[in-house]
Amino acid sequence: MTALNTRPDLDVRALVAELTLEEKAALCSGADFWNTEAVERLGIPSVMVTDGPHGLRKQAGTADHLGLNDSVPATCFPSAAGLGSTWDPELLRRVGEALGTETRANDVAVLLGPGINMKRSPLCGRNFEYFSEDPYLTGELAAPLVDGIQSQGVGTSLKHFAANNQETDRMRVSAEIDERTLREIYLPAFEKVVTRSQPWSVMCAYNKINGTYASQHPWLLTEVLREEWGFDGLVVSDWGAVDDRVAGLAAGLDLEMPSSDGVNDARIVEAVRAGTLDEAVLDRAVTRILTLVAKAQPALAEPVSFDPEAHHALAREVATRTAVLLKNDGVLPLDPSAVADTAVVIGEMARTPRYQGAGSSQVKPTRLDSALEALRERGLDVPFAPGYILAEAAGAPGQDRTDDELRREAVQLAAGKTAVLFLGLPAVDESEGYDRTHMDLPASHRPLLREVSEVAARTVVLLSNGSAVTVAEWDDRADAILELWLGGQAGGSAAVDLLLGDAAPSGRLAESVPERLAHVPAQLNFPGENGIVRYGEGIFIGYRGLDAAAAPVSYPFGHGLTYTAFEYTDLTVEVAAITAATQADDVIVTVSATVTNTGGRDGVAVPQFYIGRPASAVARAPRELRGFERVELAPGESRQVRFTLSRRELSHWDTATHGWLVEPGALVLSVGASSRDLPLTATVTLEAPAQRPPLTKNSTIGEWIEDPEAGPALVAAMGEFGAFFGPDSPDPAMAAFLTSMPVVKVPLMGMSDAITLEDLDRLVARYGKA
Repeated sequence: MTALNTRPDLDVRALVAELTLEEKAALCSGADFWNTEAVERLGIPSVMVTDGPHGLRKQAGTADHLGLNDSVPATCFPSAAGLGSTWDPELLRRVGEALGTETRANDVAVLLGPGINMKRSPLCGRNFEYFSEDPYLTGELAAPLVDGIQSQGVGTSLKHFAANNQETDRMRVSAEIDERTLREIYLPAFEKVVTRSQPWSVMCAYNKINGTYASQHPWLLTEVLREEWGFDGLVVSDWGAVDDRVAGLAAGLDLEMPSSDGVNDARIVEAVRAGTLDEAVLDRAVTRILTLVAKAQPALAEPVSFDPEAHHALAREVATRTAVLLKNDGVLPLDPSAVADTAVVIGEMARTPRYQGAGSSQVKPTRLDSALEALRERGLDVPFAPGYILAEAAGAPGQDRTDDELRREAVQLAAGKTAVLFLGLPAVDESEGYDRTHMDLPASHRPLLREVSEVAARTVVLLSNGSAVTVAEWDDRADAILELWLGGQAGGSAAVDLLLGDAAPSGRLAESVPERLAHVPAQLNFPGENGIVRYGEGIFIGYRGLDAAAAPVSYPFGHGLTYTAFEYTDLTVEVAAITAATQADDVIVTVSATVTNTGGRDGVAVPQFYIGRPASAVARAPRELRGFERVELAPGESRQVRFTLSRRELSHWDTATHGWLVEPGALVLSVGASSRDLPLTATVTLEAPAQRPPLTKNSTIGEWIEDPEAGPALVAAMGEFGAFFGPDSPDPAMAAFLTSMPVVKVPLMGMSDAITLEDLDRLVARYGKA
């Protein structure tokens, strides 16, 4: 591929000094849908950014105003819902390297991804683009993906920052989230990727956060992202996310995409000339933009090529690892020597695969495997019936018939056979731009499964979907359920590898499968109304909320079977005390355990480490993921796994001090196979300095008395009334009642003549420090 007109010698500081005000403003928005602005006078080149994140979506021709023209062929890897289910950071790094190579080979500077928003609700139409409902798992997988992409000399754009957890009204809705929930659920994955991997850019979200658009949120874009986390890259808008361009620039939004046709450029110039925008703020943004342009020049000057077949093979390997075996009553793997005579394949998705999500992330694959073709390529001419109408398969044989006709044909074919049903969600059921309204399989799929299971000898269900679907209605009709997610261009071949035992399933659920949508706490407030969505469930999303409510689940977070079995033994725990000198990254807890393959074939275990804080003074989930490891074991082989916890990892966000705080007390440490399968558990006492909120006049009597210094002083100051709160209280019940009252009420309500408001002010001045 011919090298572009590049400038490896860009002197950013000198160029900023030479730019006119109008040129600076122009650089702060795109030249078109995908390219940054060039300044030919100074030799500043344009660079191209384009959609990801599970493959390159680069328009083949001239950019149109919506960026929807046909794309160049690129490897379509499984989407993030599947990548999240691998629980495999090393594999994510390899996928990233392949994505980076293809990005560079196509003269693109930045791949727009990965998306790391939390799966607050199973209904979010874009959940296929996100990894998990858990921030720890998301960060641990997204960081190596970013590292892999950027190792090839191109950049990433971490998105969508932040709290973009629904598609309904996404361009203007205000996500109303309390401080602790933001810090513990919706920001940690971004923090981990930024601090570990320094993505070249971060993409701000469309939505508002607590009333302020993310694109002009100074707390989010400057105080947190840059000042706290040390981000030194570029902040770019989601496409069309800018509300007030001048306010956004001041808040830390550097680059607006796509072009505003000069409208916002003129507003920036006007604001500088009017003195309402400091030109130094503009210079700062331009410096960041040109720094990214300069960083991209070496790779653009020396483009590479890639091997489509090698990348297809990687996509096939990845798709086998994304699949989660939810259930297996001894039917899988199938016997390859008998499958042609004993099995039938039912479901149009076996012939017309659902392999990626709908919306801006659609990749044009270099090739596309179907499961039916993969079987026939192996010489296995398994009988097939489409079973249902699929919009994406219009024109395929049988698709001109009705669902009823196709179902009757499939049931007849399945009689007495092992029925392998390919079911799932059609593209229209989940997409960027709108949310789902339910979690069910399509109405044409459910009766097909029911009727086939009544006549088949055995029933195997393979699911193709980007978000969790409910299975409770039909779970008992299936002998095996294999969740394939959206498996990318090689997903069909990977499905056959898994069915026939060439590969064993190793995926684990990165999101819970509830029995009913109504059990999901977020559904009480999803998707909001009148432009506001209240995150009323707080930290209780996903398994945190389901476990806290003891809600039944079909399959829990972290669950996944394989073609062997594992045993967990030998839990050991070491705990150090936390002192005032303990640093945030100092290791406090060390846990080890042994996992053994007790079955008859090779397999992958994913031991998971959870912590719980019973009797905490703040709301807590029963358990939270804090570690995992992917372990490949031969039959009879054992491996010790080790997990550590730092002071920061033991902390919760304290809203009184606006910082991370470790609470002393009981700590439950558990290791096992899922959030609800934890055979190894130990409870230890965590020693840490007792942290109490600052004492004020409005602190309760009880809060004052709990302080070892302030308590006795207050009791003494209250005279006879203070005797109510001592060990010889004349009325313990009354004392318990009074301890919940603000201490200022004592002088105001005449409870004690011994203490005045002035006396109380003196006590606050002495003991009211944090």
